[in-house]
Amino acid sequence: MVTEIIFDIETKKIFDDIEGNDPADLGISIVSAYKRQLNDKFEEVEGKIESFFEEDFDKMWPFFANADRIIGFNSIHFDVPAMAATAPYDFKKLKHFDIMDHIKKALGFRLSLNAVASETLGHGKNDSGLNAVFYWQEHSKESLAKLKKYCEMDVIVTKEVYDFGLKNKKLKYKDKWNTPRELEIDFSYPKAEDVPQMGLF
Repeated sequence: MVTEIIFDIETKKIFDDIEGNDPADLGISIVSAYKRQLNDKFEEVEGKIESFFEEDFDKMWPFFANADRIIGFNSIHFDVPAMAATAPYDFKKLKHFDIMDHIKKALGFRLSLNAVASETLGHGKNDSGLNAVFYWQEHSKESLAKLKKYCEMDVIVTKEVYDFGLKNKKLKYKDKWNTPRELEIDFSYPKAEDVPQMGLF
């Protein structure tokens, strides 16, 4: 069995609100994560999504431990450093898998999650990250519910893009001339014989 986590975070501030460009200075308003088990054919056999506001972070950290793959979109450069600043262990050393990093290596440039999802899945995100900051700042029961819904929808869209790439070995997007394109991608796990064995001593 393989344990995967697909996750996303929202922040309390935007970069215009801070000096510098360290995601850790933005503050985390919520983390949503979909944890699932895959069988030996990499088919999902069970999974659930959970969201954690700041007061729940103590329960969140064990949630990420021991996962075989932690999947995000632009996570290595944004979500991971933001979370690492408050993690009780070295969060950066977990088995992170950044979809956008794979896209950039294949194309030579970045694509947004919305751009990839819209072409690959036929639907994109349901709101904007800027609104997520406003939802946090408003901090009403209704706005926090919207924040949770938005973050969880980002996770689901990320999961669907990842699953499509894992299964079909390709993603879809439009180039700068608005022409539909396909990108060959390989999200497969390394074969067991390709993974170096760690010695005990």
